[in-house]
Amino acid sequence: MKNIFVKVVLVCSIFFSCSSETENITDNETGEITNVALNRQATGASANDLLSSDSFNKLIVEMAYLEGFEPTTTAINNFKSFIENRINKPEGVTFITKEIPTTGKTEYTLDEVVDLEKEYRIQYNSGATIAVWVLFIDGKSSNDTSSGSILGSAYWNTSFVIYEETIHGLSDGTFEPDRSLLESSVINHEFGHILGLTNLGSDLQSDHEDEEHPKHCNEEDCLMYWAAESSQGIGNMLSGGSVPTLDAQCLADLKANGGK
Repeated sequence: MKNIFVKVVLVCSIFFSCSSETENITDNETGEITNVALNRQATGASANDLLSSDSFNKLIVEMAYLEGFEPTTTAINNFKSFIENRINKPEGVTFITKEIPTTGKTEYTLDEVVDLEKEYRIQYNSGATIAVWVLFIDGKSSNDTSSGSILGSAYWNTSFVIYEETIHGLSDGTFEPDRSLLESSVINHEFGHILGLTNLGSDLQSDHEDEEHPKHCNEEDCLMYWAAESSQGIGNMLSGGSVPTLDAQCLADLKANGGK
């Protein structure tokens, strides 16, 4: 077992970033103008848009991975099930997976993550369709420390990054979790933040926000719990061999905001 595994933080850092009200890009082939600023708002700002069908009746999930760091099929399928079980989109959910070139970097600042999205993201909100971007990256976060590593970060209202290389280093070894289990846990957790959990755009229906770790659930068995930087904390979440699920309180928050 790699020593860092007992120190890693399972869940994410959340970034609250906003863009200007209008930031247009033009499609060179069709001439269509898209205001990408709608997809560059604060984390959780589109929770109701994603959960309900009031403004958008279809979702496109664009998943990009750097060469050699494609997520497992099991993790992708688990992510699809998680989405479909939580959101109301009568026109369905479409998933797009694509490879993008490696950069040669070994670690990434958030600004560098954002630069990759700006260069390679194609799907944005359009008409009655809302779009989400997920990047699986071939390096670690520049915010890693000697006591913990970041596995994922939700940084805009429809964007999050998974530090796939770090996940590779912490899985599939002796006494380490299955890679698809670790991937699924982190992916679903990050998407939970995009859906407004906890108290991040989906209002609390009960008092369950962790005071010591804001925007996370205080229930240790919940997907949205902030796992401590210890082997005990991580082991408790993954020892059962299944992906952690949302507890009743987080589910109530989503349902009250238009979800299932």
